[in-house]
Amino acid sequence: MPPFSDKQVYQALTLPDNALDKGGIEILRAGVIEDELYVSARNAFKDPAQWGEVLADITRRLGELCAAEGEYKKKEVIAAIASAFAADLGAPVVREPKPAPTRRAAGRKARAPARKKPKVAKPRAKSRVKSRAKTSLRRKPRSKR
Repeated sequence: MPPFSDKQVYQALTLPDNALDKGGIEILRAGVIEDELYVSARNAFKDPAQWGEVLADITRRLGELCAAEGEYKKKEVIAAIASAFAADLGAPVVREPKPAPTRRAAGRKARAPARKKPKVAKPRAKSRVKSRAKTSLRRKPRSKR
């Protein structure tokens, strides 16, 4: 957990200006007190899977936050959070995110991998006996004039 001061005052984050201007509803609040996580949440969605979308969006924003500080790259932060998230839930550890498909690849049908032809042993050619006799180029003797 991140280091905090020893003050006895809870240091809450301020609300974003857009929330104050437009209104809205707070769905999640998390705080750390003496190395213990405290969470309050509102059941704001009919489908629990929507929480996955919220957590994914939070993860991306945390990636941007850490990248802005310059110590890590956004993709590194997202991969680290996803790996720790999966491990804490007991799922297989995620090492790296898969690259997003390009527009060109997304529009095409996936090709089946090329099949390799089985290797067939070729019959060996009979060895040819090389002639040991050397042919030399002899010059014709010059005619005397």
